[in-house]
Amino acid sequence: MTTLPPIIGEDPAFLDVIEQASQLARLDRPCLVLGERGTGKELVAARLHYLSRRWEGPLVKVNCAALSETLLDTELFGHEAGAFTGAHRRHVGRFERASGGTLILDEIASASMAVQEKILRVIEYGELERVGGAAPITVDTRVIGAANVDLAARARAGDFRADLLDRLAFDVLTLPPLRARPLDLVPLAESFARDMAHELDREEAPRFSPAALARMASYDWPGNVRELRNAVERAVARLPRDEGVIEDVPIDPFASPWRLGATLGKAPADSTPVDSVAVPPVADFDGAVAGYERALLRMALEGARHNQRKAADSLGLGYHRFRRLLAKHALSPDR
Repeated sequence: MTTLPPIIGEDPAFLDVIEQASQLARLDRPCLVLGERGTGKELVAARLHYLSRRWEGPLVKVNCAALSETLLDTELFGHEAGAFTGAHRRHVGRFERASGGTLILDEIASASMAVQEKILRVIEYGELERVGGAAPITVDTRVIGAANVDLAARARAGDFRADLLDRLAFDVLTLPPLRARPLDLVPLAESFARDMAHELDREEAPRFSPAALARMASYDWPGNVRELRNAVERAVARLPRDEGVIEDVPIDPFASPWRLGATLGKAPADSTPVDSVAVPPVADFDGAVAGYERALLRMALEGARHNQRKAADSLGLGYHRFRRLLAKHALSPDR
């Protein structure tokens, strides 16, 4: 990732966070990006870097959950030759490599208390010591922490350093889950379908049927945008090349009559039937319904090549009612 990553979204809940990120990017302060898995924390953290004065500097990322305490220590702060068995040469840590730029500490809640204390010292004083080193090293690194857990609750429980949280929480961006962004589901799905169609050398990206849209809109998406992308790409990959409409989106990749743990013809007791989906909670019911209506109207128009009568027929609506709905949602029949 070497440029400002593209952001897809028009839902007010999402745009509010993006605006907050644009304002925060100008301030050279540590901060936190929180959200459920698959909500785009890394993309937003990168946006904070590329919209800041540090945009020409390095952008370095570390997944704190992927390394043991010892490895994370030496990976962040570096080590001198001979610091431990196998350390044959000096290793420059991520904090040094990110000096003049930004360091993203992904899954920061997984870092040990000892590593957290060292991170705090670098943020407070701009200094670190390599493992096995004696002289302090000055760095100029902006730290962005990312997590999919409630760090404030972790700090209250004693599982995360409260003083480090205080320093990181100059400002906190909390990303909305996909179920709280009803207006973004269709644009995201269409974008993923276009990308997958291009990867498969299809001449045109397939369209989604109203039934497929309804299926996606009624699903809770616990894996958020990442799960949606997988489902859409899977649907495009499975669609025969001579078909241009996706009638259903295979959300559960494990769905099979031969699913492990299931008896013949019967799903396992702890599984959720593919066609049984929970209605997700939304903060704005009327807004969610209106967003779904707009999505159906747009898809019907595109599927009918903007022939309004055909679009109305595809939705089972009368022509005049269809026209009233277009006017209600300020949709141009020609767009």
